[in-house]
Amino acid sequence: MDLEQFAALRTPEGSAALDAAARVAGGDPLTAAAALRSAGVPAGLAAAALTQAELRRRAVRKFGPAARGMFLTRPGLEQATRGVVARRRAARLRAAGVATLADLGCGLGADALAAARAGIRVYGVEADPLTAAMAAANAEATGLADLFTVECGDATAFDVSRVDGVFCDPARRKAGTGRRIFDPNAYSPPWDFVTELAERVPRTVVKVAPGLDHALIPAGAEAEWVSVDGDLVEAALWCGALAEVPRRATVLREKEGNVNAGQLTGSGDAEAPVGRPRRFLYDPDPAVVRAHLVAELAGDLDATLADPSIAYLYGDEARPTPFARCLEVTDVLPFSLKRLRALLRERRVGRVEILKRGSALEPEKLRRDLKLAGDGAASLVLTRVAGAPTVLLCHPVPV
Repeated sequence: MDLEQFAALRTPEGSAALDAAARVAGGDPLTAAAALRSAGVPAGLAAAALTQAELRRRAVRKFGPAARGMFLTRPGLEQATRGVVARRRAARLRAAGVATLADLGCGLGADALAAARAGIRVYGVEADPLTAAMAAANAEATGLADLFTVECGDATAFDVSRVDGVFCDPARRKAGTGRRIFDPNAYSPPWDFVTELAERVPRTVVKVAPGLDHALIPAGAEAEWVSVDGDLVEAALWCGALAEVPRRATVLREKEGNVNAGQLTGSGDAEAPVGRPRRFLYDPDPAVVRAHLVAELAGDLDATLADPSIAYLYGDEARPTPFARCLEVTDVLPFSLKRLRALLRERRVGRVEILKRGSALEPEKLRRDLKLAGDGAASLVLTRVAGAPTVLLCHPVPV
């Protein structure tokens, strides 16, 4: 889509096309296109409307019902912060006393809109003209245009003395191709600018990829990893006056419109004790693992590792925790395909989920090789114990 097509969608005819596209989105694309053309919608406008309708349908998972009135691009939607995460960040910024915020690289406006809803005056800067225009339209569509304004320009040139807080989400995909960028210095704006920004503005938050190298975390910053329903979705650096702890894992669960949250904090460099496998295995949430807080979780659960390099914890009790899934261990054996196949046949296990850490085995190939038969179900954990390849036969513990 280009600016001309976007402008067409903003006309009364474009609005009608969007309404028509919403009614047929999610079905066969050719059938949907034919339906719009038969209704008299020009081909170009129909294509643009159908693209928006499909993106809006996908965006509901991230943004909720508000997505149905937003303007989106595929790359922008992929990088945009989930609504539940953006709302929590906005609330924390507001509680920290941030009243005016610069959103440098605001994209489609997901974080800026959440901040504006929290009562923060947001100045967005976006380098891409189409994305900037869409962000402004999203502010208007949500009734937040007085609190969130957008300028198209270079984020590095913005006068940060105008605000008392900065949020920066560097673009991590290459313009035009959508390919991921793994070198932080190739981000837009580049990593050097981002780290220097954190030194200039006392209240700075930087959204980063969850796989960020810990060596890149600025001294004194709080690094937070966030998961939603078990999926690791982002990391953020809270700098200056916003930093509260060295490392934080935030675990969010969305259910029927309600959000449950758990937070685990610590130094990020503690080591958990090592022992033998015990009756219960805990599989830590990915936010806990990436934040290097497995040792802190082990302390909470009175648990130990069975291998110092594998993030599975073992305990004698099944303790409820939002930070890990718990399974009961029934068998621990050195890995042997023949022996494992015989055990599963003896237990009449015909369905297995396969978890692995520290194993080179391919789960789907193993599933085929096991030649399962029976009406039972089990969980197989492929791992190492004291460096040796090991398989554990387990059953999930009800929450």
